[in-house]
Amino acid sequence: MTYENLTTSKENGLGWIVINRPDKLNALNIKTVEEMQGAFLAFKEDMEVKAVILTGSGEKAFIAGADISELAKLDHDAGRQYVLKGQELTKLMENYPKPVIAAVNGYALGGGTEMALACHIRIGAENAKMGQPEVKLGLIPGFGGTQRLSRLVGKGIAMEMILTGKVIDAAEALQIGLLNKVVPPEKLHLTCEALANEMIVNAPVALEYAIVAINKGFDKPMDEALLLEADLFGASCKTEDSKEGTKAFLEKRKPNFQGK
Repeated sequence: MTYENLTTSKENGLGWIVINRPDKLNALNIKTVEEMQGAFLAFKEDMEVKAVILTGSGEKAFIAGADISELAKLDHDAGRQYVLKGQELTKLMENYPKPVIAAVNGYALGGGTEMALACHIRIGAENAKMGQPEVKLGLIPGFGGTQRLSRLVGKGIAMEMILTGKVIDAAEALQIGLLNKVVPPEKLHLTCEALANEMIVNAPVALEYAIVAINKGFDKPMDEALLLEADLFGASCKTEDSKEGTKAFLEKRKPNFQGK
């Protein structure tokens, strides 16, 4: 499929979604959000794609934020619909049944940080800059930033970042847990590919169930979360992949998972 504001590709089980608005530092507009949703849905149904990597074109920006020219035109109702559209995308990403990795190259501000937060794992280049500066525009984060940032780095740090609107560098983002790893820019894509490849050798259904268990159990009381885990463990025991995985282990060979 051809997109106006992004490019997609797939190779060796990995799907790439690249925001491609370099003249706007890959800023998000509604068209881009809609195209991202279409690309994620397409890769979701593509059995050849086992994991997805999201990044921005060029070396300056992952996603530099929202398109301010669009934000300036919003009233109450339009603003609410605008963020609901963005939240629909970030919920799709967060609950995606395949691993989603953000390759954060350069600026990831506002909606850029929020898109990274919705990914399962975030790898940053050394030149990455992250933050939620919406208050400097008289706004607040709207694509999930007020909720996901606090859950990831803690309420106090999230309050400080959002209320000051400050931008932090890759080293600080790593320190507070916003990034999983920081690497030189020239190694960013290879690092993300290597990490994705470590994941996709495992059983696809098990990966999906593990994502569900972590996401759904995160805010539950421990007893409820453990019951959820038990249910999903039981469900995984019924899969063909679990039979193949345990058999392969006992036979001292690599498993041949089919995603069933």
